[in-house]
Amino acid sequence: MDRAAMKQLEAWKTSRNRKPLIIRGARQTGKTWLSEEFGRTRYEAVARIDLMNNERARSFFDGDLDVSRILRNISLETGVPITTDTLVLLDEIQECPRALTALKYFCEDAREYHVIATGSYMGIARHAGTSYPVGKVDTLTLRPMDFTEYLRAIGQGDDSCGRIAV
Repeated sequence: MDRAAMKQLEAWKTSRNRKPLIIRGARQTGKTWLSEEFGRTRYEAVARIDLMNNERARSFFDGDLDVSRILRNISLETGVPITTDTLVLLDEIQECPRALTALKYFCEDAREYHVIATGSYMGIARHAGTSYPVGKVDTLTLRPMDFTEYLRAIGQGDDSCGRIAV
């Protein structure tokens, strides 16, 4: 698939002021797929943890929010050495409010790492008392495919004049 949001992710990756990125949107819009595809094609490795299905991964954010410790645990869990050319993907972040808070510390203490978190609109906002890292994250809202993206996905892409090929 060719999602227009991929260009936004490329700009984020090369930004001098890059912060952890939250990709949010309705369920089933392709947040996880887009993040994984971006990591697969633009990074040496992807260290992905699913915070919905992995209770042990949620525990990485218990206690202090020391970024070095969190990254070591993610590396051990995924079997992926985390370097500055590894995409750290925190999938379904709404299931672990402390992980959302930890993004502040990724921004302040470890900006050299590339961190993307995915989550649904309602899920990210639903936890009362959770400290949202205002000013410490970049955000991208992913919507369902638009018509042009859909046509490309089914092999009916546009030609050089911008017209739809039929």
